[in-house]
Amino acid sequence: MGKYILKRTLNSILTVMIVFVAVFMLLRLMPLSGYFPPEMIKETDEATRMTYLRNQGLLDHPIVQLGRFVKNLFQGDLGRSLTVYPKVPISTLLAEKIPVTAAFGLASMILGIVLGLSLGMLMVRFKDRWGDHLGTGYILMVRAIPSLIYLFFIQVWVSLWLNLPMVFDKDIPSSWILPVICLSLGSIAWYALWLRRFMVDEENKDYVKFAMVKGFSKKEVWKRHIFKNAIIPLVIYLPSDLLFIISGSLVIETLYVIPGTGGLLTTAIEKQDNNLVQVIVLMYAVLSVLGVFLGDLLIAAVDPRITLTEDN
Repeated sequence: MGKYILKRTLNSILTVMIVFVAVFMLLRLMPLSGYFPPEMIKETDEATRMTYLRNQGLLDHPIVQLGRFVKNLFQGDLGRSLTVYPKVPISTLLAEKIPVTAAFGLASMILGIVLGLSLGMLMVRFKDRWGDHLGTGYILMVRAIPSLIYLFFIQVWVSLWLNLPMVFDKDIPSSWILPVICLSLGSIAWYALWLRRFMVDEENKDYVKFAMVKGFSKKEVWKRHIFKNAIIPLVIYLPSDLLFIISGSLVIETLYVIPGTGGLLTTAIEKQDNNLVQVIVLMYAVLSVLGVFLGDLLIAAVDPRITLTEDN
């Protein structure tokens, strides 16, 4: 167990390092305008700009810049925004944005799990009947239609039908409803699809047939055996799902003008704020790798059939 955790930890660190170094170096290939404050681009000459870049260390070799950034990172200094929020520390921006994104993400995660599992059980209960067809139609719609189409439809038309705000306003609680629903649509489809598949697989196993022969009611078999065993494979995705929602949705936060990390990354890319882009991408990479790692540990904790040893 200890060797497995150590090995996965080292692999995770290596993965994050590769992703970050790649992004860091690619940003150094972009125009240097992404490192100038807005007023400097408009009001200064070329010599002044070059002096600014030299003083910031941006004319040093990329390897030197990378080493300096890593050193500052371990000291808690993430740098400052250049074009989005000039001279504001990035750590301050993330401290303001992450709680907003996390609040939306947590609400949508709870909604997605509750409705997704409910829909999956409905599909199994009415297999090959109206409940199954209804759930299948929903899953096909969410997975087959480009998300921008139905998200735009929800934002424009559903907001008019239900008289809900089209954009987020922290002082209007009803403006949270549509973004949370939109964030949960994919999770609902995912949980419903896989719960149905796993429950159907469990129904066809010998231990279920044996329990029915022994006289257990179908409801009791569902509760004590089928659902309990079918839910275990879904547990592996909970940590990654939880950490993913913290990083926010680029599309939905932009559509609803939500001041979270997803919208912040979109704005940073548009305004070529390279300092801000590299920090947010690093955060995304860490959260993604950490989610997969925690998922492996969690599935081993809830499923006694799995042991994290070198033999596996």
